[in-house]
Amino acid sequence: MATNESDFHDERIGQFTADDLAIDILGRCLLPSPVASHLGERGVHFVGAADKVLLDDSLSGLRAATGDVEKRPAFELAGPRDKIFFDPRTVRCGVVTCGGLAPGLNNVVRGIVLELWSGYGVRQIFGFRYGYEGMIARFGHLPMALTPESVAHIHHEGGTVLGTSRGSQDPAELVDNLEANGIGILFVIGGDGSMNGALRVCAEIARRGLRIGVVGVPKTIDNDVPFIDRSFGFVSAYSAAVDVIRAARIEAMAARDGIGLVKLMGRHSGFVACQAALASTEADLVLIPEIKITLGGQNGVYACVERVLARKGHAVIVVAEGAAQDLMADQLLDETKDKSGNARLKDVGVFMRDRIVAHFRALNRETTVKYIDPSYAIRSVPACPSDSVYCWNMARNAVHAAMAGNTGMLIGRWHGRFVHVPMALTVRQSRRVDTDGDLWMSVIEATGQPRAFA
Repeated sequence: MATNESDFHDERIGQFTADDLAIDILGRCLLPSPVASHLGERGVHFVGAADKVLLDDSLSGLRAATGDVEKRPAFELAGPRDKIFFDPRTVRCGVVTCGGLAPGLNNVVRGIVLELWSGYGVRQIFGFRYGYEGMIARFGHLPMALTPESVAHIHHEGGTVLGTSRGSQDPAELVDNLEANGIGILFVIGGDGSMNGALRVCAEIARRGLRIGVVGVPKTIDNDVPFIDRSFGFVSAYSAAVDVIRAARIEAMAARDGIGLVKLMGRHSGFVACQAALASTEADLVLIPEIKITLGGQNGVYACVERVLARKGHAVIVVAEGAAQDLMADQLLDETKDKSGNARLKDVGVFMRDRIVAHFRALNRETTVKYIDPSYAIRSVPACPSDSVYCWNMARNAVHAAMAGNTGMLIGRWHGRFVHVPMALTVRQSRRVDTDGDLWMSVIEATGQPRAFA
């Protein structure tokens, strides 16, 4: 993984222990895995639970580490185990997609179904409709039977064949439904809100003393899941955003002192805005939530735009949706939370457009500002080839983990290896762009903008 995609700094990384990274398991794995017979004894490399990937693999981290090497914080390596917990002949599996759309959702659903069916011989696979709502009997959404035939071509389409929804549901009702349908494994494909819901389901399962596994595949276009190099759909999203930025540049060039303004996803992190700006090579100014923004002053947004217009005659601004929220404190919202419990963001795109127009109008200078918000168009595109491969590997490793009885965990990739990550670890914090790291330095060098606005 290139540094720019995985740029992530967490000063607390040294505070985690081996216990923080331990994965819960439902019981001893006693059944021989059918994966070997499917691929042939020489065609499969079984992974032992002892195989791990160090949390901190830097030389400085290794030098600072003391004590038993086995006690150093490390993630379990993902992959097929030689012994499994669930009997493929009897286990019933459920799949649910939650939250907003992201490129690759259908790829993950398809991958889970194909690996369960062909790799393990599981024949009872069901898709719950419209997110967690579909797991509540009183809503009346009957589960879909999933087979290789029913998912054969879904990866060519954006969105999710299962449907999705936002909002939390009563974990007791969710587990009631799992019990009523005889589900032994639940695969949850979703973001941080979905994983928080999955954790509550795990707690209710444990309270009842049930042996039901819950395994997650993290989904967020924002790429803000911590301890994961990259979330699926991220590459597809910023690749689609490149075309939008180029369109904004064409619009800007068509007018005297034209300004193209593009708002991209990124509630708390600016990964999409940064990567899209770098990939397009068209952006003159990138605004992200991690950087405090000022409008006036020598290095404020207005001055930056004026300098670009003087040099080029047009300017392109890329702004992440969560940027500059503190500048809009006087703007009221009807509701402060959405159905997922997230704070409702004020529209930074409209705000920046109006403020820039007003600034140049006050200078008696005519400018043309073209504002583009492609968020829904970008998140609904099919997965690009890179994400398609990534989704397949996330899906098959989720199946390997689930069949071995792992629970309360999700599949991630850390230091280039697929690993098991405790759900509880990923919901503690959000991943942010390191403003002292290589990604942000690349943006500054590419755009020529100041490192800080003041």
